[in-house]
Amino acid sequence: MPTDLWTQFDAAPLTLTLRVAVVATGLALLLGVALGWLFARTRLPGRGLLEAVCMLPLVLPPTVLGYGILVLMGRHGAVGGWLREHFDYSIIFNWHGAIVASTLVAVPLVLKGASSAFAQVDRSLEAAARTLRQSRWSTFMRVTLPLAWPGILAGTLLAFARAMGEFGASLMVAGSIPGQTQTASMAIYDAVQAGRDDLALVLALVVSAISVAVLVLSNRYLQRSPS
Repeated sequence: MPTDLWTQFDAAPLTLTLRVAVVATGLALLLGVALGWLFARTRLPGRGLLEAVCMLPLVLPPTVLGYGILVLMGRHGAVGGWLREHFDYSIIFNWHGAIVASTLVAVPLVLKGASSAFAQVDRSLEAAARTLRQSRWSTFMRVTLPLAWPGILAGTLLAFARAMGEFGASLMVAGSIPGQTQTASMAIYDAVQAGRDDLALVLALVVSAISVAVLVLSNRYLQRSPS
């Protein structure tokens, strides 16, 4: 890479991308584990439909997802209007909007990993824990979660990689403001549009390298999942 490109290289999009991905993955982990346990261990009426709705972000066009966020959390949306009126806060053109979009696309990956992992846990071990007067919460934390953790972690790593690559919905909600809301994927797009293919290539290679490392780790944990 030319020396002048190093001097012009701005790490802000990569830093913001990692920040958004970490926060979004943390939120997706909490939601995905809760929903995964619900779908694996309960028989809710309409469970299939509810699970399909939760998986929608994986198959919906990003523009549809972004539009949905704008309708709900925009300045005139039900949630967004309330936040603006009471807290003078909006996720529009805010990097928090990228977190919302990234969380929504990451949750299904954690959910599927967690649901599958919980379904494969040997329930006789949980029953044995309860005979030792362990509460349901204690049994979950000491038996169920540790046994299901490899599968959950594999799904979480995939969710992190997916959150890093989020583009369409984030662009609609947060915009691409350099130094404020511009993530790596947006910076790559803007660099290509500006004819700066060298910068776009560097950013693409860095993001790809991180994603490959995450996928390798995910595959290792998938192999450790209970069968």
